[in-house]
Amino acid sequence: MLTWSDVIKFTNNGNPKPDRRVEKTEAEWKEILTPEQFQIARLKGTERAGTGEFCERHEPGLYGCVCCGTPLFDSRVKFESGSGWPSFTQPVKENAIKYEKDTSYGMVRVEIMCNTCDAHQGHVFPDGPEPSGLRYCVNSASMQLLSTELTEATAIVGGGCFWCTEAVFQRIKGVHKVESGYAGGSVKKPTYREVTSGRTGHAEVIRITYNPNELSYSDLLRIFFSTHDPTTLNRQGYDTGTQYRSIIITSGEEEQKIAEEVKTEMGDYFEDPIVTEITGPAAFYPAEDYHQNYFNDNPNQPYCMAVINPKVQKLRAMFKDRLKESEV
Repeated sequence: MLTWSDVIKFTNNGNPKPDRRVEKTEAEWKEILTPEQFQIARLKGTERAGTGEFCERHEPGLYGCVCCGTPLFDSRVKFESGSGWPSFTQPVKENAIKYEKDTSYGMVRVEIMCNTCDAHQGHVFPDGPEPSGLRYCVNSASMQLLSTELTEATAIVGGGCFWCTEAVFQRIKGVHKVESGYAGGSVKKPTYREVTSGRTGHAEVIRITYNPNELSYSDLLRIFFSTHDPTTLNRQGYDTGTQYRSIIITSGEEEQKIAEEVKTEMGDYFEDPIVTEITGPAAFYPAEDYHQNYFNDNPNQPYCMAVINPKVQKLRAMFKDRLKESEV
């Protein structure tokens, strides 16, 4: 998750490398853009507040650059800022946006552009909602709605040691990527040693990237509840401490509601009350490289054989129809 310090770093020290570059002459841009789009996207203009096509639209979808079609913003991080322009808390990828200092009109601002083709999008400000604190203020004319059907979503959950939960969800059909990391605390960019001290407030979690058309959020959570013990407070097996608590970090009100409903539903399957913490958006910090893909890379390590392998076998027994073909 990008914060204002990251924006300043990119602005002052150089931007991340884009996945690709698209370059055209001014005449070529004029051929494919409307006069308003050209004025704003290529000549750094600004549409009047409240007049943009996407100001009041909040349906699911992916917004991309009007010039080159590069995905830039996800509707799930779109919010009503009251500014009169579409506002987002994050770009879809760290390298999707280019940042430059803008001193026009007697102000010092940070201009945001498509990192693929340099199309002007608007500006970013440090007055957005937590946890990022960012407000990407974008001109509607600089964007196009690429799709109203999301094929990729993320979920953050923690169920004890992240090596275990990572191994479970790597085997689920519809899951594209699983990253181990830390979330739910107050320390920025913590290390494993800091988290294991129990003083950061962070939990060991995983960030799951998945296709919601293949795996719904509610089914993802049912698998989550079924593959760890959500009734033990700050503990999973021999792992104890707040960093091992059961936690679901939602992205907003809709996910919060689904999580609460599934938690209630799953309560019927356990003798003791579920103590899983359900909280709102929080920054996710990737764990060190040696923690990633741990079970797959170290299947014969004693902890993996004694603790993780039984969880994987339980998954195979309980959710055979949810497994990737390679796991059946």
